[in-house]
Amino acid sequence: MAAMDLFGRRWALRILWELRAGPLGARTLLARCEGLSSSVLYQRLRELTSSGIIAPSADGYELTRLGAALGHALQPLNEWAITWMQVQEQHDQNPAEA
Repeated sequence: MAAMDLFGRRWALRILWELRAGPLGARTLLARCEGLSSSVLYQRLRELTSSGIIAPSADGYELTRLGAALGHALQPLNEWAITWMQVQEQHDQNPAEA
């Protein structure tokens, strides 16, 4: 349950998703996560770092080997979310057919 508590915190999964392609600095993460405050960002970065999922790097923060494995596990969820959004769009365009 500890993992679910961590990943269920606002912005945690989004930060991990943004780091999937490589290291990013805090400013870049803030820019990519519109609405994320710097105080929440730094809190999540501390939590994810202390959990061994991300690590500081010369370029900001990056996924650890454990974090990268989580990124691979999130890919099917992303694919499901894309399908779900398409269904929602179809429903919005043709509510009688849903």
